[in-house]
This record gives sequence, structure tokens and C-alpha cells, in this order.
Amino acid sequence: MTGGLPPHPGLAGGPVYLDYNATTPVDPRVADAMAPYLTALFGNPSSTHPYAERPREALRQARARVGALVGAHPAEVVFTGSGSEANLLAIRGAVLAAGPARPHVITQATEHPAVLETCRALQRLHGIRVTVLPVGADGLLDPDALAAVAGLDTALVSVMAANNETGALQPIAELAAVAHRHGALVHCDAAQAAGKIPLDVDVLGVDLLTVVGHKLYAPKGIAALYVRDGVRLEPVVYGGGQEHGLRAGTENVALAVGLGVAADLAAADLADGAPARIAALRDDLHRRLETGLPGRVHRNGAADRCLPNTLNVSIDGVRGHQVLAAAPAVAASTGSACHSGVHTPSPVLTAMGVPPDRALGALRLSLGRWTTPGDIDTAAAAILAAAA
Repeated sequence: MTGGLPPHPGLAGGPVYLDYNATTPVDPRVADAMAPYLTALFGNPSSTHPYAERPREALRQARARVGALVGAHPAEVVFTGSGSEANLLAIRGAVLAAGPARPHVITQATEHPAVLETCRALQRLHGIRVTVLPVGADGLLDPDALAAVAGLDTALVSVMAANNETGALQPIAELAAVAHRHGALVHCDAAQAAGKIPLDVDVLGVDLLTVVGHKLYAPKGIAALYVRDGVRLEPVVYGGGQEHGLRAGTENVALAVGLGVAADLAAADLADGAPARIAALRDDLHRRLETGLPGRVHRNGAADRCLPNTLNVSIDGVRGHQVLAAAPAVAASTGSACHSGVHTPSPVLTAMGVPPDRALGALRLSLGRWTTPGDIDTAAAAILAAAA
């Protein structure tokens, strides 16, 4: 945490970084751990000679570290090249392995496109029936809504742990219990949640869970999929049998090492009370915005079921992209998507029933390991001035 960390070299001198949900800076301790595997320790971990020994052991340790972060056995961890690939392996892999007896997948409306587009591809290419359930105004899926559509033909239910825009925390354990009553597998995209809140795959009751490196201070290009022992999946890459035969190709040892060290650091942060520290900073920012713009600031999503680092607010009378353009001291995201210069409301906020004007005025402010009280001072002042 910031109390014992030097300033991050990538953040020094730049605007206040409040876009940790988009990507995190690589922790220098992660980069240091990776470096030997980019130079001296170059061996292929599948080889049998001495050059393979250290890389092979490094992979083993990385698998154990990632597993420990989510309560999984090391043998249940499969490394992939991204969260999108991990989601693809989980969803496509489970549905194809289930065969024609279970041609049904259930997900919900505010999932990441990596999940929604994979489901649509299964529908288009394999004739799979896809049910996309609505969420409430708080962004949460009602377990009763799942119970109403799940059946013995359902192969998989895929619901994210935490939303990337609002931070909404889904009732995964309750949803998993419903799905399992019908014999369906449960996949959880935990890209945003892993490292920010405690996660345990047994407590959640999930069969598949996605962890993404660049969301927890490891580099881009590395992720992992937890696959519960005994769960069958169709491979995502065919070939030499690496990653339990589910993802062929020589492993990127350096990136796997980075993800493993990042998982260790995240576990230490959780044990040291990092979520409470981050939540206090977020809540301070929220209070300052509400005080400075009385009656104009509206929080999107439930405050009591939210990631500790995420604040999604709409400001009446302005557009989010215009606020950020007028506040160069802050690097954050908006509640809209821009296509050829035309801004449209976020599909996540739209699915929650947020009116278009309010959705276009949204800001996603996400904090992280290097966020300081001074950053909150600067960001609040800049946003207030830009939105006045």
C-alpha cells in the first residue's frame, strides 16, 4: 500500500490516475521478479535438460500463488493470454463439452463483452440457446430470476463477480446454488474482483473463475482460469498438451511469474486492510463531489454491494466526456462509449435503467494501490471546477 511504497515511476508527474479498473500499473516488484525469465532463465519448461528446471519450478510456484489467492489447488489453475481468452475457454469449453443434451447458456445483461460476445458466437455458430437476464436498478441479478429460466438443458451459468463500471457485487454463491440444482456449471468472471476483495471458489461455489493480470498489477497478456477438478472443457488451443491440455503452446513463464507475484502481493494487501483504506478514499471523493455539487451528483449502483475502489456517479447538466476533457489533472473513464465522435450511453447503465441523459453524465472513478489522500484532493477540485 502507499504507506510503504515509493511513488510508481509510471505515475510520477502525470495526472491523478483514477482508472485502475481499466488497467493497473505494473508493480515494480512484479517486474523485478519477471526479469530473470526474460534473460538468463530462458529455458522451455517442457524440456528435460537443466535449462528447463528453473522455468518449470517457476511455473509451479506461480500456479500455486494464483490458486492461493482464490482458494484453489494449483492443479486447477490454467494460464491463458488474457481474461477474454479465459472466458472463452470457460464458456465455449463447457458448452461444447456438455454436448447436445445441454444446449442452453444463461448470463446477465451487464456482463463484459468478452462473455456476451462469446455467448452470441455460440448461438450463431452452434445453435446454442442463450438467455440474457435483466438486472435491477442496483445492477444486481435476482437469484429468483435465474431459478425461473434454468433447466436440465442448461450447460452453464456465467455471471461476473463485480461489474467493471459500477463495481456492483453479484450474489454469486446464491446464483451458484440455483444453477447447481439444475446440474449446470457456474463460471464467474472475477477480473475486477480478484485482489480487491477476498474470493474463495469453494465459498462462492463456482466451477470456473477468471483472474486477469493487468487488473491486479501484473502485465497485460496474462490471465488464469480456475477449473474445478473434474470439470470437462473443450480446449481453446489444440496442440502439445500444455496447461492440462486445455491451452496448447509453450507457456510464457515470465508473465506467469508476474501474475503469481501479483497474486501474492494482492493477498498481502487484503490481509493488511487495503480494501478499507481504498473505500475510505473513495467515500471521501464521493462526499466532496456531493458537497460541491449539491443535488447534482447521483451514484450509479448500490453503495452497500460495491467494490471498495469503484465510484460511478452521474452529474446533472454535464456530459462525462466533457468533464474529463476540462479536467486534465484527472485520468478516468466515462459512462459513455464514443463511436466516430458520437457518444452513446453505457450499455451497463442502460441495462440498469439509468436514463440516457444521466448515463451520459457518468464518470467511473476507480482507485488503486498508489492512490493517496492528496490525489483525492486534486481530483475532487478538478472535477468540481470542470462540472461547475
